[in-house]
Amino acid sequence: MTGWKESSRIPCIGNHLRHSVRAAKWIAVWITAAAILNNLSALAQTQEVPAETPTSIRLNEPPGPKSGSISGIVVDQSGAVVANVKITLAQQGMVSKREALSDSNGYFLFLDAAPGPFQIAYEASGFATVQTSGVLQPGENYIVPQITLAIPSANVDVEVRMSSEQVAEEEVKGEEKQRVLGVIPNFYVSYVPNAAPLTTKLKFQLAWKSTIDPFSFLITGAIAGVQQAENDFSGYGQGATGYARRYGAAYGDFVSGTFIGGAILPSLLKQDPRYFYKGIGSRKSRFFYAIANAVICKGDNGRWQPNYSGIIGGLAAGGISNLYYPAENRNGASLTFENALIGIGGGAASNIIQEFIVRRFTPHLSAQDPAKQ
Repeated sequence: MTGWKESSRIPCIGNHLRHSVRAAKWIAVWITAAAILNNLSALAQTQEVPAETPTSIRLNEPPGPKSGSISGIVVDQSGAVVANVKITLAQQGMVSKREALSDSNGYFLFLDAAPGPFQIAYEASGFATVQTSGVLQPGENYIVPQITLAIPSANVDVEVRMSSEQVAEEEVKGEEKQRVLGVIPNFYVSYVPNAAPLTTKLKFQLAWKSTIDPFSFLITGAIAGVQQAENDFSGYGQGATGYARRYGAAYGDFVSGTFIGGAILPSLLKQDPRYFYKGIGSRKSRFFYAIANAVICKGDNGRWQPNYSGIIGGLAAGGISNLYYPAENRNGASLTFENALIGIGGGAASNIIQEFIVRRFTPHLSAQDPAKQ
């Protein structure tokens, strides 16, 4: 019995072992299944709350402005296309500039250009630089109006110099405005020390302007009145007729002296009939300068020489006056020379007055007046 019991116990133990192994296997299966279900549940929960990704962020942002393009054609002044033009594009807000070259058809193109204001510079050898500007709208294909390059104008400094005759004409225009106290003509005085020489035309122009000036007629009338009051040249008589004769004789002296000594002889002898104001130096030097100018003058060559025009002109005018003065008042050559000497003395006195007094009472003086320098 004991042996049976022992032999029967062995199968029981084996059954228990088998049941235990099976149980362990089922427990392992359930544990594994539970783990799998737990993982699936966690995965499901993870998928229910999606994480933010760069893609989702970009989808939430508003889209940026769409880029565009800028193009155009470059030609020269004749309308021919210009190749290899350096084209520089500068856009607002962009640090760097973009460059391109025009092709054989003068065409250029900038792709992916940011919208907004822009400036373009066109540079080519032999042409002046051109600049244009515009505003590119988002997504726009902007076509620049045809660009025309021009040859640059040469900057040349040209010094224009007036001829001596033109300078003299301008100076005489200024002299013809010179009037003492704004009334008395003072045409034969030059306040320009290096004045251009007068042409023959200008010498006669000054003589003509002097003889027809209203003040000349006025002063002639005053001289004739004094002569009549003192009964000078009694052969003319008194009354209106005597006054008219004296007036005609005095005006004749003035006209002949002005034209012969101020135009005809100066033109023939190439001398300048004007008095050249000194204005500088000591009073003594200016005084003797004024006196000397009664017998010397400046030649058209700019050199000082004897005043043949003034001296001979005075003698000639005195000789002509013998033709219309009364016979009883003609004293021949002696009176002519005497009047010539008186004329020289009067010229010296007039020059002194010009040198020291007249200038300050004469408006419209030349800017080259030596007293103003």
